[in-house]
Amino acid sequence: MTIAQIPGPKARAGIPLRERIRHDIESRILSGDWVPGHRIPFEHELMAQYDCARMTVSKVLSTLAESGLLERRRRAGTFVRRPQSQSAVVEIPDIKAEVIGRGQRYSYELLASARRRATKADRANAGVGHGVSRLRLSCRHLADDRVYAVEDRRIVLDAVPQAAEADFTREPPGTWLLQHVAWHNAEHHISAANATADLAELLDIEPGAACLVLDRKTWRSGELLTAVRIWYPGDAQTLVARFTPAFRAVR
Repeated sequence: MTIAQIPGPKARAGIPLRERIRHDIESRILSGDWVPGHRIPFEHELMAQYDCARMTVSKVLSTLAESGLLERRRRAGTFVRRPQSQSAVVEIPDIKAEVIGRGQRYSYELLASARRRATKADRANAGVGHGVSRLRLSCRHLADDRVYAVEDRRIVLDAVPQAAEADFTREPPGTWLLQHVAWHNAEHHISAANATADLAELLDIEPGAACLVLDRKTWRSGELLTAVRIWYPGDAQTLVARFTPAFRAVR
């Protein structure tokens, strides 16, 4: 991997330079292009690539090292950190890819979109600061013309400013975020609930029918990026997980 393979500073005009450099490096790591142990370009190479001061590059690398993605070694360079007991990156499924992977035809509907300041409830539930701007999106995902899931998502625009220009009438927000925004930590909560009348209408099921509910939040360097709640018709979902035990020597 050479320095020429990193997108240049003109790739996303309008985004602060430090943010663009961080995004480019994170994307290489989180996409798997740069595997654990890979040495990333030296500071002077990044300075030349982005036409910026050493302090700018050093600050970005320090932030990524603090978040656990990079390891800085004196005189040797900066490397993608090898996972310790578990990976720092948790897989987040893409609903569009899930449906297509099941051999079904995927379609999508944006139901509502609104940009506003974080409410008191947002600040309490999502941990965002006072005055933070957020984008709220409501949408439906369909598989073979049957409702697969209903999504209610909030994107923190102060953390993901490029989302303000994205066309979510054409692309699902989850798919867009996975392709454009690197993240470090995620939290999942899975529960069951009975559909209210309004929700039942959106899911095209009977009121009171069982639903699988997924609440998820993602962060980057401790900064909340997005919070989403997804409802699935209960009779159309199965949770499957495969695990490999971690053995320890007995002493």
